[in-house]
Amino acid sequence: MKESYFIQNVRLIRQKTTEYWRFFNRWFFNTPERAILEAYQAAQAIQNIEVNQFNGKKIAPESENYTENVMAFWQGNLNRNLAIIKVRLAEFQLGSKLVNTTDTELLEKLKFIDEVICKYIAHNEINTSILQINLQTVEPDTNSSDIDIIKAPFTSQKTGVLPRSIGKTVSKITNEFTPKAEAEFVRNYRISRNRTRRSIKFLLMLIIVPLLTHHFSKQLLVIPLVEHVRGENTVQIFMNSEMEEKALHELKNFENLLKMKTLLQQTPEISPENITAQVKNKALEVAKDFRNQSSSAISNVFADLISLISFAIVVAFNKKNIIFFQSFIDEIVYGLSDSAKAFLIILLTDMFVGFHSPHGWEILLEGIAKHLGLSATRSGIFLFIATFPVILNTIFKYWIFRYLSRLSPSALATLKEMDE
Repeated sequence: MKESYFIQNVRLIRQKTTEYWRFFNRWFFNTPERAILEAYQAAQAIQNIEVNQFNGKKIAPESENYTENVMAFWQGNLNRNLAIIKVRLAEFQLGSKLVNTTDTELLEKLKFIDEVICKYIAHNEINTSILQINLQTVEPDTNSSDIDIIKAPFTSQKTGVLPRSIGKTVSKITNEFTPKAEAEFVRNYRISRNRTRRSIKFLLMLIIVPLLTHHFSKQLLVIPLVEHVRGENTVQIFMNSEMEEKALHELKNFENLLKMKTLLQQTPEISPENITAQVKNKALEVAKDFRNQSSSAISNVFADLISLISFAIVVAFNKKNIIFFQSFIDEIVYGLSDSAKAFLIILLTDMFVGFHSPHGWEILLEGIAKHLGLSATRSGIFLFIATFPVILNTIFKYWIFRYLSRLSPSALATLKEMDE
């Protein structure tokens, strides 16, 4: 029954893996054609707007007498389609080795795209430069809203000669006197809201996906495989000597408890043969329990590797969200007061490299060793505590000396006062 369950799981996983691999192959090898097709459709959309709304001329205020709001609508359509074309062409260039460059239909589409966008290159130099900067890190599905979010200045951008606070104050006062201050405020609010939403979703994805992958891969794949390999009557029950000592201690406590109850007359007198039989049954239960713990520890190793792979895949396919998440963290960190920054630095340093931190490291290392089925030797734990926190403390001090003094001198002064 167990073997049939294992075979069914392996067959199901193999079938799903084959389906995903075929889907990935189709998606990967069809990427250049799909990218050119989407760029071609975007160029056709631009041409349709030119023909139907601007009498075949360039989409610009001087080509047709439209109101400001109508012109902004057509300009938004233009910018969105140009962004799609730029990104899809970059995607096509990355996979151009997989297509036949002598295909006349493909060359005609490329020629048509060039004819449409050539008149807008100079007019959209800002958008083009933004796309060129982010093409290596942004996913191919960039749209106009994503471009706006990327264009918004990050809090961590470097400043000039003047301190950051003075530059921010002067810029804020100047912007508040402009006629478009209200519209700019609404736009910045929407961009900040979108950043926050996408950053939180990405953070939850980074946490939930590896956890779910670890749980389901362990229960559906790794544990049945480990149980099948180890077999029912395997001689090796304990992963290490620590498990064996715990089992022996538990068995001795059980035997002593039986004898104590007999001596205190809490139970009828038990013969030595009955005590031996009960101890034997208890030994079988303890062996089964520790055998399951050993199988779980072995399964944790492979499940952890699978969850790490899933984490790497999430990061690799969400490069654009990493930019948003980085800006979100920068906004939070740089938006704190100097006292709050100093408080967080002291809290983190005391927690990881402070006087009481060795106890926390000891508990953490013992938990990791138990999770992986390793023996938590005291000498290894003390050696780690004697080296790693020291290295971490050195990195903290170097960061404070090298970067904090330049980014926030007032926070550094507050930190020194709080330490004293």
